[in-house]
Amino acid sequence: MPAATNPANHDHDHCIADALTRADALCAERGARLTALRRQVLELVWTSHRPRGAYAILEDLSQREGKSAAPLTVYRALEFLVEQGLVHRLESLNAYIGCAAPGAVHSGQFLVCEACGNAVEIDDPRIRAAIDTIAAERGFQVDRPTVEVRGRCTDCQEKTP
Repeated sequence: MPAATNPANHDHDHCIADALTRADALCAERGARLTALRRQVLELVWTSHRPRGAYAILEDLSQREGKSAAPLTVYRALEFLVEQGLVHRLESLNAYIGCAAPGAVHSGQFLVCEACGNAVEIDDPRIRAAIDTIAAERGFQVDRPTVEVRGRCTDCQEKTP
C-alpha cells in the first residue's frame, strides 16, 4: 500500500512501475483493453499519493502529448480504470487515486490529510463489517462502501503541533 507521505527513501517510480505492471496483467487476465491513453491516465493518477482531479490529469496529459485532449476522453479513461478497480474515486474531493490492491475484493477506505493532500488507502475488514451490519439492520443495500476520513498525517502533525 502506498505510504501516507513520501519520505526521502520512498521510491515513487517503483510505485508507478508496479501499478502499471499490475494493471497490464489484470487487464490481460480480464480481456479488458488497457489502451495507451488509459495507461497514460493511470500513470498520471499515480504521479503522486495525492488524489488527482480529472482536469489536472487532462492538463498533464495535454502537456505530455503537446496537444489538448478532450475532457470526455479523460473521463472515459478514468471510468474504465474505476470499473477495473485500478483507481478509486474520492467523492468528497471529486478526485482519483491509484488502488493499492487492484484485483483484490476490498472496500475503499481512505485517510486523507487536509494539510498536505496525501491520501492512504486502508482496508480494515472491521470497518467493512460494521458498515454491512448497520446497513443490514436498516434494510439498506450497500453498493460502494467508500469511507473517507479527513485529518492530518503524522508528518503534518509534527510540522504544526
